Amino acid sequence: MRILVIGGTRFMGPYVLQKLSAAGHEVSVFHRGQTKIELPEGVREILGDRNRLPAYASALRQLEPEVVLDMVVWHEQHARDLLETFAGVARRVVVVSSQDVYRAFGRVNGQEDGEVDLSPITEDSPLRVNLYPYRSVPPRAEDDPERWRDDYDKIPAERVIMHHPQLPGTVLRLPAVYGPHDFQHRMFAFLKRMLDGREIILLEEGEAAWRWTHGYVENVTDALVLAVTDERASGRIYNVGEPFALSVSERIEQIAQVVGWRGRIVTLPTERMPEKLRAGINTAQHIVVDTSRLRQEPGYSERVELAEAFQRTIAWERDHFPEPIDPAQFDYAAEDQALAEALH
Repeated sequence: MRILVIGGTRFMGPYVLQKLSAAGHEVSVFHRGQTKIELPEGVREILGDRNRLPAYASALRQLEPEVVLDMVVWHEQHARDLLETFAGVARRVVVVSSQDVYRAFGRVNGQEDGEVDLSPITEDSPLRVNLYPYRSVPPRAEDDPERWRDDYDKIPAERVIMHHPQLPGTVLRLPAVYGPHDFQHRMFAFLKRMLDGREIILLEEGEAAWRWTHGYVENVTDALVLAVTDERASGRIYNVGEPFALSVSERIEQIAQVVGWRGRIVTLPTERMPEKLRAGINTAQHIVVDTSRLRQEPGYSERVELAEAFQRTIAWERDHFPEPIDPAQFDYAAEDQALAEALH
């Protein structure tokens, strides 16, 4: 199969390229060239600006991709450019979306009113009413590197992708993805405290029990590749993620098992927590999604089990601390003082 991947050089992308290439597909990747990676043998590289996709339409259409996997559709115009470029050429497009489209996510961040939505969240659960969740008022300057956040919203992009009359789409709503090369370093804050010999990790009472569906990067890659290569995914929207959602405290316990940490978790009310350690979210609203559609239709299942996923992630994280490290996030004196005050 001839497959074009748009994006594909950060975090998940190299895993996707490797898996598609190893399966014998004819793979091309279109990206900016700002992230240097070693491409699998035979993968063709085309450099260009995703924000100006129509300017590269002629070269990209000449590839005659059967399926296009776009990993960087951030907003409605991205979606329109994608369909305009490949309508009449590709058989299908597959787009990476996010579970931040759900109303429940808006309630976590305080952007949606109303009672909490009950879990689990299915593909048919209500979406956010308030669009552009990261838009700044006033808008960011055009040369601001964070300017893209003002336009970001997967909801209008999904609507465009799923309603083209000639070019069928598939949308994958991803969870919090973790694993080697995770530029967000999701496990780092807890891992560093363990490696620094902290005997106690402080958590807000609400945060300790808060659940958010995650997915290990290699397993999420398998879901993406399955959606690209299985025609049963045509015209469908899928939640991706583990079949369970660990609480924050349970996730810390998994890290502790890997590194042999024998400390304990102590929960405190929000007002007693150091300000930098306050979650700042509505922890009454969980983000626990139902992934049964993906498992039943194209037949997805996890290849890497949880214990192995944590071991691989932590092995990489130990050797790749983020730079720079914010010292305010690791103010152990403030943590000790908060604990002492709570105990008295």
